[in-house]
Amino acid sequence: MADALELDALWEDFHRVVNMTSAELAAWLRVRDADEQSEPLPEEAGTPTGQHVLAILQKRRTDLTDDDIRVMHKVVDTVGDLVDMENEPEPERTPEDTRRRHRLMTLGHDPLKP
Repeated sequence: MADALELDALWEDFHRVVNMTSAELAAWLRVRDADEQSEPLPEEAGTPTGQHVLAILQKRRTDLTDDDIRVMHKVVDTVGDLVDMENEPEPERTPEDTRRRHRLMTLGHDPLKP
């Protein structure tokens, strides 16, 4: 387990990059997985990482597990690699921008959200 100062910093970073509420993320994960043939149960919708982010959003800092901390680091790093936090949001211009936004939203970050 990380020490208290590292955990505090990670908690702040995670909640800075994850700018969607748990309700918004849960709805996105359900929409993202819906298709014409089948739709998973709401609690099973989305990627494993997206589901884990949703679970972390519903926890208190004191209830985090080592696995939660690993996922939080992964999300902070991934969003940081894909987003210039200083210059967001910017409008979507190409299909690639839309795919990038959808990938980020699966991690709980909507680049178009103020």
